[in-house]
Amino acid sequence: MAERNLARAAEETFARLGDYESLWFDGQWIRSGQLHDRAARLAGWLKEQGLEPGDRVVVLMANCPEVPIAYNAIWRTGAVVTPAIFLLPPAELEHILGDSGATLVLATPELAGNVPEGTRVITTDDFGEADPAEIAPRAPEDPAALLYTGGTTGRSKGVLLSHENLWFAGKSGHDAGHLPEITRGLLALPLSHAYGLLVTVVGLHAEEQGQTVLMRWFDPTLWLELAQEHRTQITAVVPSMLQLLLAQPLEDYDLSELRYVVSGGAPLPTEVAEELLRRLPQVEIREGYGLTESSALVTSTPPGGSRLGSVGQAAPGVEVRIDGDDEVGEICVRSPSVMLGYWGQPEATAEAIEDGWLRTGDLGYLDEEGYLYVVDRKKDLIIRGGFNVFPRDVEEAMLEHPAVVGAGVVGRPDAAYGEEVVAFVELASGADATASDLVTYAKERIGGYKYPREVHLVGSLPLTPVGKVDRKALRAKLLEEAPT
Repeated sequence: MAERNLARAAEETFARLGDYESLWFDGQWIRSGQLHDRAARLAGWLKEQGLEPGDRVVVLMANCPEVPIAYNAIWRTGAVVTPAIFLLPPAELEHILGDSGATLVLATPELAGNVPEGTRVITTDDFGEADPAEIAPRAPEDPAALLYTGGTTGRSKGVLLSHENLWFAGKSGHDAGHLPEITRGLLALPLSHAYGLLVTVVGLHAEEQGQTVLMRWFDPTLWLELAQEHRTQITAVVPSMLQLLLAQPLEDYDLSELRYVVSGGAPLPTEVAEELLRRLPQVEIREGYGLTESSALVTSTPPGGSRLGSVGQAAPGVEVRIDGDDEVGEICVRSPSVMLGYWGQPEATAEAIEDGWLRTGDLGYLDEEGYLYVVDRKKDLIIRGGFNVFPRDVEEAMLEHPAVVGAGVVGRPDAAYGEEVVAFVELASGADATASDLVTYAKERIGGYKYPREVHLVGSLPLTPVGKVDRKALRAKLLEEAPT
Protein backbone atom coordinates (compact mmCIF):
# COMPACT_ATOMS: atom_id res chain seq x y z
CA MET A 1 0.00 0.00 0.00
CA ALA A 2 1.22 3.46 -0.84
CA GLU A 3 2.56 5.48 2.07
CA ARG A 4 -0.10 7.92 3.23
CA ASN A 5 2.16 10.92 3.19
CA LEU A 6 1.33 13.60 0.62
CA ALA A 7 4.92 14.46 -0.22
CA ARG A 8 5.72 10.77 -0.68
CA ALA A 9 2.58 10.38 -2.80
CA ALA A 10 3.72 13.24 -5.04
CA GLU A 11 7.12 11.54 -5.40
CA GLU A 12 5.44 8.26 -6.35
CA THR A 13 3.17 9.99 -8.85
CA PHE A 14 6.15 11.54 -10.64
CA ALA A 15 7.98 8.20 -10.69
CA ARG A 16 4.88 6.48 -12.08
CA LEU A 17 3.94 8.98 -14.80
CA GLY A 18 7.32 10.44 -15.75
CA ASP A 19 8.25 13.81 -17.21
CA TYR A 20 5.71 15.33 -19.62
CA GLU A 21 3.84 18.55 -20.38
CA SER A 22 1.33 18.45 -17.53
CA LEU A 23 0.26 22.01 -16.66
CA TRP A 24 -0.67 24.91 -18.95
CA PHE A 25 -0.70 28.36 -17.43
CA ASP A 26 -0.58 31.86 -18.85
CA GLY A 27 0.31 30.81 -22.38
CA GLN A 28 2.86 28.07 -21.79
CA TRP A 29 3.17 24.43 -20.85
CA ILE A 30 5.10 23.38 -17.76
CA ARG A 31 6.51 19.89 -17.48
CA SER A 32 5.85 17.63 -14.51
CA GLY A 33 9.61 17.31 -14.01
CA GLN A 34 9.94 21.07 -13.64
CA LEU A 35 7.19 21.19 -11.02
CA HIS A 36 8.70 18.28 -9.12
CA ASP A 37 12.24 19.65 -9.16
CA ARG A 38 11.22 23.17 -8.15
CA ALA A 39 9.20 21.81 -5.20
CA ALA A 40 12.09 19.66 -3.98
CA ARG A 41 14.58 22.56 -4.25
CA LEU A 42 12.19 25.04 -2.65
CA ALA A 43 11.74 22.60 0.21
CA GLY A 44 15.49 22.45 0.70
CA TRP A 45 15.67 26.25 0.72
CA LEU A 46 12.76 26.60 3.17
CA LYS A 47 14.51 24.22 5.54
CA GLU A 48 17.59 26.44 5.31
CA GLN A 49 15.30 29.36 6.27
CA GLY A 50 14.43 27.53 9.46
CA LEU A 51 11.09 25.92 8.53
CA GLU A 52 10.42 22.92 10.74
CA PRO A 53 7.88 20.07 10.79
CA GLY A 54 4.56 21.23 12.21
CA ASP A 55 5.08 24.91 11.38
CA ARG A 56 2.08 26.52 9.70
CA VAL A 57 2.79 28.28 6.41
CA VAL A 58 0.13 30.56 4.92
CA VAL A 59 -0.03 30.37 1.12
CA LEU A 60 -1.58 33.59 -0.21
CA MET A 61 -1.81 33.34 -3.99
CA ALA A 62 -4.27 33.40 -6.83
CA ASN A 63 -3.98 30.29 -8.98
CA CYS A 64 -0.52 29.85 -10.50
CA PRO A 65 2.02 27.01 -10.78
CA GLU A 66 3.68 28.24 -7.60
CA VAL A 67 0.66 27.10 -5.58
CA PRO A 68 1.14 23.33 -6.12
CA ILE A 69 4.93 23.86 -5.98
CA ALA A 70 4.56 25.55 -2.58
CA TYR A 71 2.16 22.91 -1.26
CA ASN A 72 4.49 20.06 -2.21
CA ALA A 73 7.53 21.89 -0.84
CA ILE A 74 5.80 22.57 2.49
CA TRP A 75 4.73 18.92 2.78
CA ARG A 76 8.29 17.77 2.02
CA THR A 77 9.51 19.78 5.02
CA GLY A 78 6.80 18.33 7.25
CA ALA A 79 5.16 21.73 7.72
CA VAL A 80 1.44 22.45 7.45
CA VAL A 81 -0.11 24.13 4.40
CA THR A 82 -2.45 26.95 5.46
CA PRO A 83 -4.17 28.30 2.34
CA ALA A 84 -5.71 31.77 2.28
CA ILE A 85 -8.04 32.75 -0.54
CA PHE A 86 -6.66 35.88 -2.19
CA LEU A 87 -10.05 37.63 -2.04
CA LEU A 88 -10.18 37.60 1.76
CA PRO A 89 -10.67 40.97 3.47
CA PRO A 90 -7.70 42.16 5.56
CA ALA A 91 -9.44 41.46 8.87
CA GLU A 92 -10.01 37.81 7.96
CA LEU A 93 -6.42 37.34 6.79
CA GLU A 94 -5.23 38.86 10.06
CA HIS A 95 -7.49 36.42 11.94
CA ILE A 96 -6.03 33.44 10.05
CA LEU A 97 -2.46 34.56 10.73
CA GLY A 98 -3.13 35.15 14.42
CA ASP A 99 -5.23 32.06 15.03
CA SER A 100 -2.95 29.65 13.17
CA GLY A 101 0.27 31.03 14.63
CA ALA A 102 1.78 30.87 11.16
CA THR A 103 5.52 31.50 11.06
CA LEU A 104 5.68 32.40 7.38
CA VAL A 105 3.58 33.62 4.44
CA LEU A 106 4.35 32.61 0.85
CA ALA A 107 2.65 35.10 -1.48
CA THR A 108 2.62 36.39 -5.01
CA PRO A 109 4.10 39.93 -5.19
CA GLU A 110 0.78 41.71 -5.77
CA LEU A 111 -0.67 40.20 -2.57
CA ALA A 112 2.33 40.62 -0.27
CA GLY A 113 1.12 44.09 0.72
CA ASN A 114 -2.05 42.56 2.21
CA VAL A 115 -0.05 40.84 4.94
CA PRO A 116 0.03 42.73 8.26
CA GLU A 117 3.36 44.14 9.39
CA GLY A 118 5.38 41.89 11.62
CA THR A 119 4.68 38.70 9.65
CA ARG A 120 7.49 37.28 7.56
CA VAL A 121 6.58 37.21 3.86
CA ILE A 122 8.46 35.57 1.00
CA THR A 123 7.15 36.32 -2.49
CA THR A 124 7.28 33.95 -5.41
CA ASP A 125 9.83 36.28 -7.01
CA ASP A 126 12.14 35.61 -4.08
CA PHE A 127 11.72 31.84 -3.89
CA GLY A 128 15.17 30.34 -3.45
CA GLU A 129 16.57 26.95 -4.33
CA ALA A 130 18.83 24.55 -2.52
CA ASP A 131 19.70 20.91 -2.81
CA PRO A 132 16.45 18.92 -2.92
CA ALA A 133 15.16 18.27 0.56
CA GLU A 134 14.65 14.77 1.80
CA ILE A 135 11.01 14.12 2.63
CA ALA A 136 10.46 14.67 6.34
CA PRO A 137 9.02 11.57 8.00
CA ARG A 138 5.37 12.22 8.83
CA ALA A 139 2.81 9.75 10.15
CA PRO A 140 -0.59 9.48 8.43
CA GLU A 141 -2.25 11.17 11.40
CA ASP A 142 0.13 14.15 11.38
CA PRO A 143 -1.32 17.51 10.25
CA ALA A 144 -0.93 18.37 6.56
CA ALA A 145 -3.28 21.32 6.06
CA LEU A 146 -5.10 23.92 8.12
CA LEU A 147 -8.00 25.38 6.15
CA TYR A 148 -10.25 28.11 7.43
CA THR A 149 -13.96 27.75 6.85
CA GLY A 150 -15.76 30.49 4.95
CA GLY A 151 -17.16 32.01 8.11
CA THR A 152 -20.69 32.36 6.69
CA THR A 153 -22.18 31.78 10.16
CA GLY A 154 -19.53 33.53 12.26
CA ARG A 155 -15.77 33.93 12.61
CA SER A 156 -14.02 31.26 10.57
CA LYS A 157 -12.57 28.21 12.31
CA GLY A 158 -9.39 26.39 11.35
CA VAL A 159 -10.07 22.87 10.09
CA LEU A 160 -7.07 20.63 10.71
CA LEU A 161 -6.62 17.89 8.11
CA SER A 162 -4.07 15.10 8.29
CA HIS A 163 -2.02 13.47 5.56
CA GLU A 164 -4.36 10.49 5.90
CA ASN A 165 -7.47 12.70 5.54
CA LEU A 166 -6.31 14.25 2.29
CA TRP A 167 -4.66 11.12 0.90
CA PHE A 168 -7.86 9.16 1.42
CA ALA A 169 -10.05 11.92 -0.06
CA GLY A 170 -7.86 12.00 -3.16
CA LYS A 171 -7.93 8.22 -3.56
CA SER A 172 -11.67 7.96 -2.97
CA GLY A 173 -12.40 10.87 -5.32
CA HIS A 174 -10.21 9.29 -7.99
CA ASP A 175 -11.83 5.86 -7.64
CA ALA A 176 -15.34 7.33 -7.73
CA GLY A 177 -14.95 9.01 -11.10
CA HIS A 178 -11.86 7.71 -12.89
CA LEU A 179 -12.19 7.52 -16.67
CA PRO A 180 -8.96 6.52 -18.48
CA GLU A 181 -9.96 8.24 -21.71
CA ILE A 182 -10.54 11.61 -20.01
CA THR A 183 -7.13 13.29 -19.83
CA ARG A 184 -7.67 16.99 -20.62
CA GLY A 185 -9.10 19.23 -17.89
CA LEU A 186 -9.74 22.93 -17.36
CA LEU A 187 -9.49 24.24 -13.81
CA ALA A 188 -10.56 27.68 -12.57
CA LEU A 189 -11.39 26.72 -8.96
CA PRO A 190 -9.26 28.48 -6.37
CA LEU A 191 -6.57 25.99 -5.32
CA SER A 192 -6.68 27.67 -1.90
CA HIS A 193 -10.21 26.35 -1.25
CA ALA A 194 -10.96 22.84 0.00
CA TYR A 195 -12.65 21.95 -3.32
CA GLY A 196 -9.61 23.05 -5.32
CA LEU A 197 -7.30 21.26 -2.90
CA LEU A 198 -9.35 18.07 -3.36
CA VAL A 199 -8.88 18.28 -7.13
CA THR A 200 -5.14 18.63 -6.49
CA VAL A 201 -4.86 15.56 -4.26
CA VAL A 202 -7.04 13.51 -6.62
CA GLY A 203 -4.27 14.13 -9.15
CA LEU A 204 -1.77 12.37 -6.86
CA HIS A 205 -3.57 9.11 -7.68
CA ALA A 206 -3.54 9.51 -11.47
CA GLU A 207 -2.88 6.31 -13.40
CA GLU A 208 -2.06 7.91 -16.75
CA GLN A 209 -0.62 11.18 -17.94
CA GLY A 210 -3.18 13.97 -17.91
CA GLN A 211 -3.03 17.64 -18.79
CA THR A 212 -4.56 20.50 -16.82
CA VAL A 213 -5.19 24.01 -18.09
CA LEU A 214 -5.05 26.24 -15.02
CA MET A 215 -6.72 29.66 -14.93
CA ARG A 216 -5.51 32.35 -12.54
CA TRP A 217 -9.15 32.98 -11.71
CA PHE A 218 -12.46 32.41 -13.40
CA ASP A 219 -13.42 34.59 -16.35
CA PRO A 220 -16.28 33.22 -18.48
CA THR A 221 -15.04 34.50 -21.85
CA LEU A 222 -11.49 33.28 -21.29
CA TRP A 223 -12.83 29.98 -19.97
CA LEU A 224 -14.70 29.40 -23.23
CA GLU A 225 -11.68 30.36 -25.31
CA LEU A 226 -9.44 27.97 -23.39
CA ALA A 227 -11.98 25.13 -23.45
CA GLN A 228 -12.13 25.45 -27.24
CA GLU A 229 -8.38 25.84 -27.76
CA HIS A 230 -7.38 22.91 -25.54
CA ARG A 231 -10.31 20.63 -26.41
CA THR A 232 -11.29 20.33 -22.77
CA GLN A 233 -12.96 17.05 -21.81
CA ILE A 234 -13.69 17.68 -18.13
CA THR A 235 -13.97 20.68 -15.84
CA ALA A 236 -14.72 21.28 -12.15
CA VAL A 237 -16.86 24.30 -11.29
CA VAL A 238 -19.14 25.86 -8.71
CA PRO A 239 -22.73 26.75 -9.73
CA SER A 240 -22.09 30.49 -9.94
CA MET A 241 -19.49 29.79 -12.64
CA LEU A 242 -22.07 27.87 -14.67
CA GLN A 243 -24.55 30.72 -14.35
CA LEU A 244 -21.97 33.14 -15.72
CA LEU A 245 -21.11 30.75 -18.56
CA LEU A 246 -24.77 30.39 -19.51
CA ALA A 247 -24.95 34.15 -19.96
CA GLN A 248 -22.33 33.79 -22.73
CA PRO A 249 -22.88 32.73 -26.37
CA LEU A 250 -21.84 29.12 -25.81
CA GLU A 251 -22.90 28.20 -29.32
CA ASP A 252 -20.16 30.43 -30.76
CA TYR A 253 -17.48 28.12 -29.35
CA ASP A 254 -16.50 24.57 -30.25
CA LEU A 255 -17.08 22.70 -27.00
CA SER A 256 -17.74 19.37 -28.66
CA GLU A 257 -14.95 17.64 -26.69
CA LEU A 258 -16.45 18.61 -23.32
CA ARG A 259 -17.95 15.50 -21.74
CA TYR A 260 -18.15 16.04 -17.99
CA VAL A 261 -18.94 19.06 -15.83
CA VAL A 262 -18.25 18.34 -12.16
CA SER A 263 -20.18 20.72 -9.92
CA GLY A 264 -19.66 21.20 -6.20
CA GLY A 265 -19.15 23.82 -3.52
CA ALA A 266 -22.84 24.77 -3.42
CA PRO A 267 -26.18 23.29 -4.54
CA LEU A 268 -26.68 23.41 -8.30
CA PRO A 269 -30.11 24.91 -9.13
CA THR A 270 -32.09 22.50 -11.31
CA GLU A 271 -32.95 25.16 -13.87
CA VAL A 272 -29.23 25.95 -14.33
CA ALA A 273 -28.46 22.27 -14.90
CA GLU A 274 -31.34 21.88 -17.35
CA GLU A 275 -30.27 24.90 -19.39
CA LEU A 276 -26.68 23.65 -19.57
CA LEU A 277 -27.84 20.25 -20.80
CA ARG A 278 -30.14 21.84 -23.35
CA ARG A 279 -27.36 23.98 -24.80
CA LEU A 280 -24.57 21.39 -24.46
CA PRO A 281 -26.41 18.08 -24.89
CA GLN A 282 -23.22 15.99 -25.07
CA VAL A 283 -22.30 16.98 -21.50
CA GLU A 284 -22.98 14.95 -18.38
CA ILE A 285 -23.23 16.84 -15.09
CA ARG A 286 -21.67 15.07 -12.13
CA GLU A 287 -22.53 16.75 -8.85
CA GLY A 288 -20.60 16.11 -5.69
CA TYR A 289 -20.92 17.13 -2.07
CA GLY A 290 -18.41 17.72 0.66
CA LEU A 291 -17.28 20.25 3.20
CA THR A 292 -13.93 21.42 4.50
CA GLU A 293 -14.37 19.22 7.60
CA SER A 294 -14.59 16.11 5.37
CA SER A 295 -11.62 17.10 3.15
CA ALA A 296 -14.24 18.31 0.63
CA LEU A 297 -15.41 14.76 -0.06
CA VAL A 298 -18.63 12.99 0.93
CA THR A 299 -20.55 12.01 -2.21
CA SER A 300 -19.86 11.83 -5.91
CA THR A 301 -22.00 11.15 -8.96
CA PRO A 302 -20.64 8.09 -10.76
CA PRO A 303 -20.07 8.43 -14.53
CA GLY A 304 -23.35 7.68 -16.26
CA GLY A 305 -25.30 7.95 -13.00
CA SER A 306 -26.40 11.58 -13.00
CA ARG A 307 -29.69 12.47 -11.32
CA LEU A 308 -30.61 16.14 -11.42
CA GLY A 309 -31.11 17.49 -7.92
CA SER A 310 -28.92 14.83 -6.33
CA VAL A 311 -25.26 15.15 -5.33
CA GLY A 312 -24.61 11.47 -5.97
CA GLN A 313 -23.80 8.51 -3.78
CA ALA A 314 -21.33 8.10 -0.94
CA ALA A 315 -17.79 8.00 -2.29
CA PRO A 316 -15.84 4.75 -1.78
CA GLY A 317 -15.05 4.24 1.89
CA VAL A 318 -17.48 6.95 3.04
CA GLU A 319 -20.61 6.34 5.13
CA VAL A 320 -23.59 8.70 5.10
CA ARG A 321 -26.63 8.67 7.35
CA ILE A 322 -29.52 11.04 7.97
CA ASP A 323 -30.11 12.01 11.60
CA GLY A 324 -33.66 13.01 12.41
CA ASP A 325 -37.20 11.80 12.91
CA ASP A 326 -38.50 13.04 9.56
CA GLU A 327 -37.46 12.10 6.03
CA VAL A 328 -35.30 15.22 5.93
CA GLY A 329 -32.64 15.38 8.62
CA GLU A 330 -29.06 16.35 9.32
CA ILE A 331 -26.47 14.75 7.06
CA CYS A 332 -23.85 12.87 9.09
CA VAL A 333 -20.62 11.42 7.69
CA ARG A 334 -18.09 8.83 8.82
CA SER A 335 -14.91 8.48 6.82
CA PRO A 336 -11.09 8.46 7.03
CA SER A 337 -11.32 11.91 5.39
CA VAL A 338 -13.06 13.50 8.40
CA MET A 339 -10.91 16.19 9.99
CA LEU A 340 -8.67 15.83 13.01
CA GLY A 341 -10.68 18.69 14.53
CA TYR A 342 -11.00 22.44 14.79
CA TRP A 343 -7.70 24.15 15.49
CA GLY A 344 -7.50 25.06 19.18
CA GLN A 345 -11.23 24.46 19.73
CA PRO A 346 -11.77 21.09 21.47
CA GLU A 347 -15.33 21.95 22.50
CA ALA A 348 -16.37 22.81 18.94
CA THR A 349 -14.67 19.61 17.76
CA ALA A 350 -16.58 17.50 20.28
CA GLU A 351 -19.82 19.14 19.19
CA ALA A 352 -19.12 18.45 15.51
CA ILE A 353 -17.87 14.86 15.80
CA GLU A 354 -19.84 12.33 17.83
CA ASP A 355 -18.71 8.69 17.99
CA GLY A 356 -16.72 9.18 14.81
CA TRP A 357 -19.63 10.76 12.91
CA LEU A 358 -19.28 14.29 11.58
CA ARG A 359 -22.43 16.37 11.96
CA THR A 360 -22.34 18.48 8.81
CA GLY A 361 -24.99 21.06 9.69
CA ASP A 362 -26.58 20.38 6.29
CA LEU A 363 -30.08 19.01 5.86
CA GLY A 364 -30.93 16.37 3.29
CA TYR A 365 -32.33 12.94 2.53
CA LEU A 366 -31.33 9.68 0.85
CA ASP A 367 -33.37 7.85 -1.79
CA GLU A 368 -33.72 4.08 -2.00
CA GLU A 369 -30.51 3.77 -4.06
CA GLY A 370 -28.39 5.84 -1.71
CA TYR A 371 -28.43 9.05 -3.74
CA LEU A 372 -28.15 12.07 -1.47
CA TYR A 373 -30.26 15.20 -1.88
CA VAL A 374 -29.05 18.27 0.02
CA VAL A 375 -31.94 20.51 1.03
CA ASP A 376 -30.24 23.37 2.89
CA ARG A 377 -28.01 24.47 5.73
CA LYS A 378 -29.46 23.68 9.14
CA LYS A 379 -28.55 27.17 10.39
CA ASP A 380 -30.24 28.79 7.39
CA LEU A 381 -33.57 27.04 7.95
CA ILE A 382 -36.46 29.52 8.32
CA ILE A 383 -39.32 28.55 10.63
CA ARG A 384 -42.40 30.59 9.73
CA GLY A 385 -45.48 30.00 11.81
CA GLY A 386 -44.20 26.58 12.84
CA PHE A 387 -43.52 25.49 9.25
CA ASN A 388 -40.03 24.81 7.91
CA VAL A 389 -39.00 26.90 4.90
CA PHE A 390 -35.82 25.89 3.13
CA PRO A 391 -34.19 28.96 1.52
CA ARG A 392 -32.93 26.91 -1.41
CA ASP A 393 -36.53 25.99 -2.38
CA VAL A 394 -37.48 29.65 -2.53
CA GLU A 395 -34.29 30.65 -4.35
CA GLU A 396 -34.86 28.05 -7.05
CA ALA A 397 -38.44 29.23 -7.52
CA MET A 398 -37.25 32.82 -7.93
CA LEU A 399 -34.60 31.73 -10.44
CA GLU A 400 -37.30 30.29 -12.68
CA HIS A 401 -38.50 33.84 -13.41
CA PRO A 402 -36.96 34.94 -16.73
CA ALA A 403 -35.90 38.32 -15.31
CA VAL A 404 -33.97 36.83 -12.37
CA VAL A 405 -30.30 35.87 -12.54
CA GLY A 406 -29.62 35.50 -8.83
CA ALA A 407 -31.52 35.06 -5.57
CA GLY A 408 -30.69 34.79 -1.90
CA VAL A 409 -33.26 34.05 0.79
CA VAL A 410 -33.00 34.57 4.55
CA GLY A 411 -35.31 34.82 7.54
CA ARG A 412 -36.17 38.03 9.38
CA PRO A 413 -37.44 37.92 12.99
CA ASP A 414 -41.19 38.52 13.06
CA ALA A 415 -43.44 39.02 16.07
CA ALA A 416 -46.43 37.27 14.54
CA TYR A 417 -44.83 34.29 12.76
CA GLY A 418 -41.46 33.90 14.46
CA GLU A 419 -39.66 34.50 11.17
CA GLU A 420 -40.62 35.99 7.84
CA VAL A 421 -39.23 34.94 4.46
CA VAL A 422 -37.21 37.65 2.71
CA ALA A 423 -35.68 37.39 -0.77
CA PHE A 424 -32.87 39.43 -2.27
CA VAL A 425 -33.00 39.31 -6.06
CA GLU A 426 -30.57 40.28 -8.81
CA LEU A 427 -32.23 41.02 -12.15
CA ALA A 428 -30.89 40.41 -15.63
CA SER A 429 -29.57 43.45 -17.47
CA GLY A 430 -32.49 45.44 -18.90
CA ALA A 431 -35.16 43.50 -16.99
CA ASP A 432 -37.97 45.58 -15.54
CA ALA A 433 -39.66 43.23 -13.06
CA THR A 434 -40.73 44.87 -9.82
CA ALA A 435 -40.50 43.54 -6.29
CA SER A 436 -44.29 43.23 -6.24
CA ASP A 437 -44.22 41.24 -9.50
CA LEU A 438 -41.76 38.80 -7.98
CA VAL A 439 -43.76 38.36 -4.77
CA THR A 440 -46.81 37.50 -6.87
CA TYR A 441 -44.78 35.15 -9.06
CA ALA A 442 -43.34 33.30 -6.07
CA LYS A 443 -46.74 33.02 -4.44
CA GLU A 444 -48.10 31.36 -7.58
CA ARG A 445 -45.11 29.01 -7.85
CA ILE A 446 -44.72 27.83 -4.25
CA GLY A 447 -47.66 29.45 -2.47
CA GLY A 448 -48.70 29.09 1.16
CA TYR A 449 -46.22 29.74 3.91
CA LYS A 450 -43.11 29.52 1.71
CA TYR A 451 -43.26 32.50 -0.60
CA PRO A 452 -41.33 35.67 0.37
CA ARG A 453 -43.46 38.51 1.69
CA GLU A 454 -40.55 40.85 1.00
CA VAL A 455 -38.38 41.08 -2.11
CA HIS A 456 -35.39 43.42 -2.22
CA LEU A 457 -33.94 44.19 -5.67
CA VAL A 458 -30.14 44.49 -5.55
CA GLY A 459 -27.55 45.34 -8.17
CA SER A 460 -25.55 42.25 -7.28
CA LEU A 461 -25.75 39.59 -4.61
CA PRO A 462 -22.94 39.29 -2.08
CA LEU A 463 -20.92 36.15 -2.69
CA THR A 464 -18.39 34.28 -0.58
CA PRO A 465 -14.88 33.98 -2.09
CA VAL A 466 -15.87 30.65 -3.67
CA GLY A 467 -19.06 31.90 -5.31
CA LYS A 468 -21.80 30.94 -2.84
CA VAL A 469 -24.55 33.43 -2.01
CA ASP A 470 -23.43 34.97 1.26
CA ARG A 471 -26.53 34.65 3.44
CA LYS A 472 -24.65 35.99 6.45
CA ALA A 473 -24.12 39.27 4.55
CA LEU A 474 -27.80 39.33 3.55
CA ARG A 475 -28.90 38.92 7.16
CA ALA A 476 -26.55 41.74 8.15
CA LYS A 477 -28.11 43.89 5.42
CA LEU A 478 -31.56 43.26 6.89
CA LEU A 479 -30.34 44.34 10.31
CA GLU A 480 -28.92 47.53 8.81
CA GLU A 481 -32.26 48.32 7.16
CA ALA A 482 -34.36 47.51 10.22
CA PRO A 483 -36.08 50.53 11.84
CA THR A 484 -34.58 51.58 15.16
